[in-house]
Amino acid sequence: MPSHAAFPYLLYLVISEQNCRGRSLLSVAEEAISGGVDIIQLREKTLDDAAFLRQALLLKEITDRYRVPLIINDNLAVAKAVGAFGIHVGNNDIPPSEVRRQWPDGGHIGYSVEYLSQLATAEADAADALGISPVFSTPTKTDTVTEWGLDGLGQIRSLTNKPLIAIGNMHAQNAASVIRAGANSIAVVSAICAADSPHQAAYTLKNAILKAI
Repeated sequence: MPSHAAFPYLLYLVISEQNCRGRSLLSVAEEAISGGVDIIQLREKTLDDAAFLRQALLLKEITDRYRVPLIINDNLAVAKAVGAFGIHVGNNDIPPSEVRRQWPDGGHIGYSVEYLSQLATAEADAADALGISPVFSTPTKTDTVTEWGLDGLGQIRSLTNKPLIAIGNMHAQNAASVIRAGANSIAVVSAICAADSPHQAAYTLKNAILKAI
């Protein structure tokens, strides 16, 4: 079982306007926090920087109110401008080492792992946590290389002490097995954003995680 002291954010919401089924991103986020979400990543791949910044500032008002950390996906300018808790980047984004260089007094860096060979790189070393993406294939992310599964997640856990954030078709029925396989955190998109009740979906997921630790 992983230690959760270094990354105590068990339920990690990745949110975008597109995934909220026409509802307000801000209201979905607030509902999700009330249900048990511990940390939120704003991922807006289709917005320009100005619109992304406006969205991030509005969301940060909510996350600050509830003392929930805000992660910005792959936009260092926005992360710095809003004083985000951190940033999450993938293989085709700004590398973690470059984030460190440009944001020396900055925050947490998450880095997506798609190959085992990445674990031995300077970029993985520069990151604070590793996103294992996807654990199970998902329609919300189609540009991935490896579907890790529980065995792959367990293998990564044996090779690194970094906190592991598992994403990819996560839901209440598989959350416990993913935590037991070595994840520190369960990241979800549709399971909360597309739920009829984001509050209830988050509550159910959080309880499934808590039963596994």
